[in-house]
Amino acid sequence: MTQTYWLEHAWLDTYVEPGVALGIDGGRITTVRTDVPSPPPGAEILRGLTLPGLANAHSHAFHRALRGTVQVGSGTFWTWREVMYSVADRLTPETYHALARAVYAEMALAGITAVGEFHYVHHAPGGTPYAEPNAMGEALVAAAAEAGIRITLLDTAYLSSGFGEAPNTHQLRFSDGHAEAWAERCSLLKERDHARIGAAVHSVRAVPAGQLATVARWAEERRAPLHVHLSEQTAENDACQAAHGCTPTRLLADHGVLGPRTTGVHNTHLTDEDIALIGGSGTGTCMCPTTERDLADGIGPAVALQKHGSPLSLGSDSHAVVDLLEEARAMELNERLRTRARGHWTAAALLRAASADGHAALGWDEAGTIEEGALADLTTIALDSVRTAGPLPRLGAETAVFAATAADVRHTIVGGRHVVRDGAHTLVPDVPHALARAVEALRA
Repeated sequence: MTQTYWLEHAWLDTYVEPGVALGIDGGRITTVRTDVPSPPPGAEILRGLTLPGLANAHSHAFHRALRGTVQVGSGTFWTWREVMYSVADRLTPETYHALARAVYAEMALAGITAVGEFHYVHHAPGGTPYAEPNAMGEALVAAAAEAGIRITLLDTAYLSSGFGEAPNTHQLRFSDGHAEAWAERCSLLKERDHARIGAAVHSVRAVPAGQLATVARWAEERRAPLHVHLSEQTAENDACQAAHGCTPTRLLADHGVLGPRTTGVHNTHLTDEDIALIGGSGTGTCMCPTTERDLADGIGPAVALQKHGSPLSLGSDSHAVVDLLEEARAMELNERLRTRARGHWTAAALLRAASADGHAALGWDEAGTIEEGALADLTTIALDSVRTAGPLPRLGAETAVFAATAADVRHTIVGGRHVVRDGAHTLVPDVPHALARAVEALRA
């Protein structure tokens, strides 16, 4: 059944067009008509600025339970990690499903239509497999379906606590023991209309060098996305140099992990050679600015990486906030602070990182644009809020990136279906209450 949507203003990759009518059938855009000054009869009307759906390329859903609780006192990434482990210890398939469902609903309210879930809590506490080996991953896939968004489950190999060190007590439930066992379990996961399966190397400290190729080969054989936390902390770089005499980037390159379907997450503390290796191989970079500043990680060389050929995407990672517009804005503003110069990316380039390039990093190449044949995933931003009122509509991209927040998302449409209508989630009633209940269950 063909639907018609009339977009008051639409961002068409490089410019804002007023009055755009979309034909949608089977969850895809079938026609794009410009210069349509008024809604056609029977059309769904989307007032404001409509963008392609946003892609959150890096998520740890259970970290949402840490919001606020980790802001007391001082510390580092490593002290934050201990608090994170305490939450991971309490997850069950049931509590994880409830939390992820609420978190993904929060993402939909923020205009996110696809998420890359970097998933490594695989087993019961102590490392005992569940009767259903992928019970935790299946809980996440089901949660995304119930929240109405797409998911790429990036099933993560996490096998050691450091170079040559066995998993610690907390990490036992992350580990399959060996990359071959990880691959065997992952192969049981099945894709669905809303879900794709990818792979991840947690980090070079968490997967022994001799087993990196097994993870890379699994992804290559399936032409699946492969993600990896890379050089988020200088301590990881120092430990890798001590163990292998090279940087983490060089280690990944030598074992076949880098490439066009691979995305390095953070890519913060890199050498010039690292940047050349990442860019020259076509490996992507997922920046997570709100988490990187929350954890005091540092500011990564995103400009240099992109200039060398690394596509940029964005993620909310620990969900200190869930706001892809803020992630896009922060990438530019962080670079301004670092260089004391403005204008490193256009608003259009930042929106592409949040949409088309983010979807590509997750294996959803047919999403992230408003064009014929693309998935009908859309996000509409209000242009009449206290944050967005005033600028000319033709400057909608600049307004979206540099003024709007997730609170300005009016509609979120996935596959032609309203998941968020007029700022309210259509599938998960009372998302704040769902979040509060899910977080409280973990505290109890």
